[in-house]
Amino acid sequence: MGTCTSQESRSGEVRIKHSLNKEEESFVVKRRKTVLKSLIKLKIPCSKDAVPNIALLGSGGGQRAMVGLLGSLVQLDKAGLLDCILYLSGVSGSTWCMASLYREPDWSTKLETVKDQIIRRLSGPAVSWGDAFAKLKKYYYEKDIFSLTDFWAAIFVTTYIKEIDEHRLTGQRNKLKKDPFPIYTAIDKQCKQNREGDPWFEISPLEAGYSLTGAFVKTSSFGSQFDNGRKIKTQPEMDMLYLQALCGSALADGDANISFIWQSIKGFISNLMSFENEMIEGMEKDPNSPPAGKCSKVLMDLVDMNLSVLNGIDPFDLHESIRTNMNDLTGGKDQHIFQMEKLNLADKEAAILHIRMYTLDICACLRVSFNFWPFDVCFSICRAAVLWIWGRKYDFLQNMTDKTVPRALLKSETRDYIDAGVLQNSPYFSVLREERDIDLIISLDFSDGDPFMTVKNAAKTCRKLKIPFPVVNIPNKDEKKPKDFYVFKAKNAPTVIHIPLFNVVNCGDDIETWRNKYKTFRFPYNAEEIAKLMEFAGRNITNNRAKLLKHIRAAIGQKT
Repeated sequence: MGTCTSQESRSGEVRIKHSLNKEEESFVVKRRKTVLKSLIKLKIPCSKDAVPNIALLGSGGGQRAMVGLLGSLVQLDKAGLLDCILYLSGVSGSTWCMASLYREPDWSTKLETVKDQIIRRLSGPAVSWGDAFAKLKKYYYEKDIFSLTDFWAAIFVTTYIKEIDEHRLTGQRNKLKKDPFPIYTAIDKQCKQNREGDPWFEISPLEAGYSLTGAFVKTSSFGSQFDNGRKIKTQPEMDMLYLQALCGSALADGDANISFIWQSIKGFISNLMSFENEMIEGMEKDPNSPPAGKCSKVLMDLVDMNLSVLNGIDPFDLHESIRTNMNDLTGGKDQHIFQMEKLNLADKEAAILHIRMYTLDICACLRVSFNFWPFDVCFSICRAAVLWIWGRKYDFLQNMTDKTVPRALLKSETRDYIDAGVLQNSPYFSVLREERDIDLIISLDFSDGDPFMTVKNAAKTCRKLKIPFPVVNIPNKDEKKPKDFYVFKAKNAPTVIHIPLFNVVNCGDDIETWRNKYKTFRFPYNAEEIAKLMEFAGRNITNNRAKLLKHIRAAIGQKT
């Protein structure tokens, strides 16, 4: 896990140390008492010192994971096992479920009521365009750094979770009494891409930071600007909607998603201009105001140019339209610096680079004339799209001096944080911190595709990092027809229970049918689909209650 260090910033907001936060330590002591009472209720003999530390993991998988985790928790509660859980950690769609649960203090004591509230919301009307636009506007103006995560949160995540949750995660810190300790996970994009440092990033109501490096900042200050551990510029704490977008931003990784985002931007600009039509008409009547309609046309042409290049189509005609409108907008005085030319579309990389510079230049020119809502946010969205900026935050470790922290984390001004699922679609590394001392991991896997990828990848990475983890061997016949319960054990390592969502027990021979029915990227589920998915996920718990109890007893036995 690395050498133990003990460096705290002068402000007390940045902490570099391989230990638990003091408040988390206090929580663990109290929660273990709850676990002990639960074990006694289940008639499982256990001493105070032998109480096992159990972590429940929820994988990514969009709304499938959100609903699947909810269904699993409901059945864990009915089975009397929910109070045995010390930590609840999620990736991507599972964090959407967690955010919905933890807004209600002591949710685990009234889960049936909370579940009904969540299902009613998910089955109800979508967030209105007006409310979504207003939220995006707020994100744009309240902080220094705007990215596609803000756009994704307001315009897309709201269509799935059907609310704008403006609560703050730190608002839960004094309410951590009767529920498992929540850990939301993301990854550092630069660490992943450059294969350096520690990509595993966790966010709790107390701290946010690098799980295996042991470098943390108070969650309330995550995103604020620091220099050598001292806060030099405060930024607002992210709200729960943004946190769900940050954790659930799988599109942030991979070129295949760029066209989708540009198509989405096109639809957004069209809807926005229609929504803001009255304001734009008022601008048009003002003789001193630049013609807004022409600016809108330039933006739409610019988006279409980017789509054309991505699709291998010559965008020169669109450039001619932009040039004409730009000439009218600037009175012929301001010619943009970057000239468009016939592109060699055979060299796609060069063509994309060219259109990127062109887009940045056009947006910079337009911003001079249209520096207000709604145009300024459109320019920023286009800029973030061509530069592919997601989840960008100030680096809270900038200019600190600590030899145990990867050098890159100490030198950069900003870092980008994205969906952990693009690297590891289950939050193993949040609970594998040595100081969390986990005895039993219950991994609920809602992944799309290979139902064993998460646990196999975790085992492989742990071998490389020398983190204790059991060997994972999957029978060949199970690869395409998984069972509903797997156990992996090793000496001096946590026991890992792996539960795939769709399996031969609850699906029979129709596994692929159910996977196709609940694809990750599809429209939000209706009430009937939600109910069926809740049933499938819950069955994996009820069918295996005896096995879960058996391995909880075994975990106690290993500690006595």
